[in-house]
Amino acid sequence: QVATHFRGKIHSWDVVNEAFADGGSGGRRDSNLQRTGNDWIEAAFRAARAADPGAKLCYNDYNTDGINAKSTGIYNMVRDFKSRGVPIDCVGFQSHLGTSLAGDYQANLQRFADLGVDVQITELDVMTGGNQASIYGSVTRACLAVSRCTGITTWGVRDCDSWRGSDNALLFDCNGNKKAAYTAVLDALNAGPGIPTDPPPTTPPPTDPPPTTPPPATPDGCSASVSVNSWTGGFVATVKVTAGSAGTNGWNVSVALPGGASVTNTWSATASGTTGTVRFTNVDYNGRLGAGQVTEFGFQGNGSASGLTPTCTAS
Repeated sequence: QVATHFRGKIHSWDVVNEAFADGGSGGRRDSNLQRTGNDWIEAAFRAARAADPGAKLCYNDYNTDGINAKSTGIYNMVRDFKSRGVPIDCVGFQSHLGTSLAGDYQANLQRFADLGVDVQITELDVMTGGNQASIYGSVTRACLAVSRCTGITTWGVRDCDSWRGSDNALLFDCNGNKKAAYTAVLDALNAGPGIPTDPPPTTPPPTDPPPTTPPPATPDGCSASVSVNSWTGGFVATVKVTAGSAGTNGWNVSVALPGGASVTNTWSATASGTTGTVRFTNVDYNGRLGAGQVTEFGFQGNGSASGLTPTCTAS
């Protein structure tokens, strides 16, 4: 009922949370839901897809930071779901961490991504100590290194707001001051994946005179593709924008809607118009793309989505 009420307005649902047991069994926690049959997790994901076809559907759990019995039990479930067409799009790793980080943390994220799901760090906090900042930086770099790691969420803002009390596990102290952990995360984000760290040459190369005839411009500089989930009288469209070889500082995507169709809601973009040819423009956090990088936005509409063909222009 909740997913149906917010249909088309939610990016991701945490469909099932913390269903697996701690320890070495790799099995599920004891629960009244278990007693309805072993398929209750599958049933929940299928029900969520039917209720909100355009949203990403996620499983989330804790103590899954490295490759262990619990994370492997979840991995086996996801692999089974993907092989049988059970709808699951992402897996969340809570990452409530102590004073060390599992050496196979990144490898664990990667093995789930290799199954064809997105991964996210969903509840990150780290016990205070001499290596708190280092762990925060390492987690950030691990996510950046896995192409399908799509987000990091810290489990609170100030230390005093944390559920972990005196662990002082967050990025800001009780007065709202940035901690060394904040700086470590920011430095990792600014470095980005695959950015060379060698200093620039001290002597710049000689500058050639400008050519008399400018080189041909790269057409558009981006491309767009669309996937659609439709039902009687409505649809949700997810548009993937891919930057060309020069990257983008911004982008616009035009979509010609069939007669009688209209846009009712848009996320991760700004729409100009609701009928006919609708122009979608990037928002502040997803306009700048490196060469070959991809971002997504979506919109919900009434009527038919037959024959949608988006075109992309970069700036």
